[in-house]
Amino acid sequence: MNDRILIVEDDRPTADTLRMYLENEGFQVDVEHDGVSGLAAARDGDYVLVVLDLMLPRLPGTDVCRALRKERNVPILMLTARTTEDDRIQGLESGADDYVAKPFSPREVVARVRAVLRRTEHPELGGREQLLFDGLTLDLVRRRVEVHGEEVLLTPAELALLATLARAPGRVFSRETLAERSFGEDFRGTSRNVDVHVMNLRRKIERDRSRPEFIETVFGEGYRFAGRRR
Repeated sequence: MNDRILIVEDDRPTADTLRMYLENEGFQVDVEHDGVSGLAAARDGDYVLVVLDLMLPRLPGTDVCRALRKERNVPILMLTARTTEDDRIQGLESGADDYVAKPFSPREVVARVRAVLRRTEHPELGGREQLLFDGLTLDLVRRRVEVHGEEVLLTPAELALLATLARAPGRVFSRETLAERSFGEDFRGTSRNVDVHVMNLRRKIERDRSRPEFIETVFGEGYRFAGRRR
């Protein structure tokens, strides 16, 4: 394995422990200890995943995540010491694919890293190479999405959700079913996590989120894809 992971964590013992566990799993690991240097490293390096602490000196993890999301779709696993779900959701709202709450077992972080990478490398995208709709093209092989002729960068989580919905236009998915189909049975989040990923996805693909073209909310039930096939 020659996969590189970047850890951005200001607590050095935590960073050193995570580095050791990930290196024991065969990953190459780089470590930065503040948000500014972490963002620079993430921009310059060819990483398969970034482990990013929420609370960082010089630049908060949420700001690092938002800046990185404007340029790259590298998977991001957020580490947070916050205790409430609202606090933890901040990481997802900024563009993270998943989060782990402190205190955590290093083995849990390794397991979540592998789960995110499995979703990235082997997403539940299905059989057809392209899904074509009015105003939207989803290329499942190249992992490329175009909306009204413009390419849109999606996170692995957003791409998996969109693919699940677009493969079955008109079908209503509960949040639980949507998460299982998109992320697999190892997904440990809540329905709120799904809502945040859908919200972020809508920001990128909907021209008017109050009147969505593609992802509709079915109140009390979940979501469905409303695009019209070409």
